[in-house]
Amino acid sequence: MATPAVPVASPGVASLGEVQPAELYLDGSWRPAAMLGWRFGDDGSCRARVRVEWPGGHRVVWAPLELLRLPEPAPAADVVVPVPRGSLPEVHRSAAPVPRPRPAGDVPLGRWTPGGAPGSRQRPQTWREDHPHPELLPRRDYEVQRYRLQIELLKLQRRVEERGERVAVVVEGRDAAGTSGAVRRLAEHLDPRGARVVTAPAAGPVRLALSALPAAGGIVLFDRSWYGRPAVGAGAAGPDLLRSLARSELLLVAGGLRLVKLWFSVSRGEQRTRLALRNDGASLSAGDLAVLDRWDDDTAAEEAVFASTSTPHAPWTVVRANDRRRARLEAMRHVLTVLGHPGGRDDVVGPPDPLLVQPAAVPVPGA
Repeated sequence: MATPAVPVASPGVASLGEVQPAELYLDGSWRPAAMLGWRFGDDGSCRARVRVEWPGGHRVVWAPLELLRLPEPAPAADVVVPVPRGSLPEVHRSAAPVPRPRPAGDVPLGRWTPGGAPGSRQRPQTWREDHPHPELLPRRDYEVQRYRLQIELLKLQRRVEERGERVAVVVEGRDAAGTSGAVRRLAEHLDPRGARVVTAPAAGPVRLALSALPAAGGIVLFDRSWYGRPAVGAGAAGPDLLRSLARSELLLVAGGLRLVKLWFSVSRGEQRTRLALRNDGASLSAGDLAVLDRWDDDTAAEEAVFASTSTPHAPWTVVRANDRRRARLEAMRHVLTVLGHPGGRDDVVGPPDPLLVQPAAVPVPGA
């Protein structure tokens, strides 16, 4: 058994007097390793110092704890703790906390806190509007899940390159719904030589971005730039134009393009809160007020887009994004689930949360 950790010179770092046998998850498999110590970052994140076997020798690396597996201790012979069947209800991974070591006295500072004293920095609880989970996903749990899912996205990119596939991920949605943040997390660790982001211009024609389509082995992420921003933002696209866009998508999919379309949705109150926070809560700008005034028009435009372009070969999937962190994670899960990749870890990806990720509701004519 490992001896107690002995602090070394650098603050927040501990070392083991006796190495602890372990395994490290690298390149899709568990490799023999030895844990030498650990350290905490300024943000409370914990990394282990690990010696891992490598071709031609070994390497010493700092690795996240979630990629490290220690031998399970032998169970005590005389201790039996019965758990009644069905007594622990299954919780979806997006709502369940992820266990993670935390340093003593770790108190987050400078964040919005619910129920604060009068005059304190308190974020309006508008995220609760039409949100199925009782609490926001904690940052620590979000970071662990995000890191694991981004590893799976790297595996997906490798498969796309090896098979010469062409992948387009379209992320559209309302103003302040978090589309840009979701696209950044999707592309954060992908190889830029085979993946790129196409962002909507401030103004431009309403048309399909055909010139930005991926080449063989490439992935393109469209941040509100698939149709052109006016088509989905201000309701400028007419039904004829939307139908022509749907026919273009049919031809692209028939030609081998793998197309995933995500629509980020927020409640009216949460949109207002996010727009106010862009200006540090001081006041809403004229542009922000124009966005708020367009709520009903944008709702009609959203319904028109779904009615004309959510088709069996290229359906829209709605991501309820009042909780930014959950929305980003579930968007990653949906992309990985739809595209699939050999060697993917089901225990990491799993099905998207059905309370947050849903097929677009297409209006029924005459209803």
